[in-house]
Amino acid sequence: QVQLVESGGGLVQPGGSLRVSCAASGFAFSYYLMGWYRQAPGKERELVAIINSDSTIITLEDSVKGRFTLSRDNGKNLLYLQMNSLKPEDTAVYYCNAPALGLWGPGTQLTVSS
Repeated sequence: QVQLVESGGGLVQPGGSLRVSCAASGFAFSYYLMGWYRQAPGKERELVAIINSDSTIITLEDSVKGRFTLSRDNGKNLLYLQMNSLKPEDTAVYYCNAPALGLWGPGTQLTVSS
């Protein structure tokens, strides 16, 4: 089955860290550019970060630069988003995306609150 499944979300205090993961299956993950998006309550879904197939090109949205790190393990079909120095405005549902396939995961909730 072709799918993406996110995991690792939760409740974190401001200034804390969390890593979310995305497990890919049913397609040749290592060949595809992948991305993380997020959608906060009442807002449109926005791109957070993208990474090309061999991790040589990584682009981060300005508000997360210096705080978030995107990586992937092509041997394990996993995509990661390491989030540090979290802020309340990072609260959102985080989605994994394979743009070329139009494939989305169900999302994982991150809440940053004291």
